Amino acid sequence: MFPLRDHNPSGRTPYVVYTLMALNILAYAFYTISFDTERELAQFYDAYALIPAEIDVSRRLSPLVSSMFLHGGFMHLAGNMLFLWIFGDNMEDEMGHLPFLAFYIACGIGAGLIHVASAPWSHVPTIGASGAVAGVMGGYLLLFPRARIDILLILIIYFRIFAIPAYLMLGVWLAMQFIGSLNSDPSQGGVAYWAHTGGFAVGLLLTVPLWVKRGARAFWGKTHGQPPHPQAKYKYSASRIPRLPRKKPGRSPWGSDR
Repeated sequence: MFPLRDHNPSGRTPYVVYTLMALNILAYAFYTISFDTERELAQFYDAYALIPAEIDVSRRLSPLVSSMFLHGGFMHLAGNMLFLWIFGDNMEDEMGHLPFLAFYIACGIGAGLIHVASAPWSHVPTIGASGAVAGVMGGYLLLFPRARIDILLILIIYFRIFAIPAYLMLGVWLAMQFIGSLNSDPSQGGVAYWAHTGGFAVGLLLTVPLWVKRGARAFWGKTHGQPPHPQAKYKYSASRIPRLPRKKPGRSPWGSDR
């Protein structure tokens, strides 16, 4: 299942979301084009990726930020930017441009520190905006738990888009990250599950003051957990697999049917 969009239109242009997406894409294009060998790329990661053991020893904190703009591959980048695009515009709309930028960076730093705490002696470079984006998702869950999210379901040759509430989609995602964190060794590399789980928790906690300002439970009671404005409406239809016409039997060059 892949989230495609939400039904929660933004009331203002999300300039910060667009800028963050552009910076991530440009950074990926830069080091993908600039380095010809794996050694050069590894040296680049050593300088700008988050390496827990180096953070613990040298207190060099800049990689907590720089690592948020690096990705290990196109699909890694595309997935993070998709989630940022779906959930980030509404958080920026609610918080304002500069407060949202500070919120995003704080979520990324918090996620990085939690990852460092989970594997303080690891020398494996960690990269990606996943922790910061997870924080955006955590804040979204608190403000709009019943906003509708369009999900693309793919079952072999069957494709269908349908809407589910945000609490279900985000709850399943968070459960997957938490289970993954219990069944993996963060010091060995792979998916940084603790960064995802931690970033989500940091984002939710940092959104609490805004939620309280909006009325806390009274805000939920007023909106029923949905966006406080009309939701977008989309039409859905199941995929149609085209049927190929059967070829009519003809005569072979030797005079018999084939």
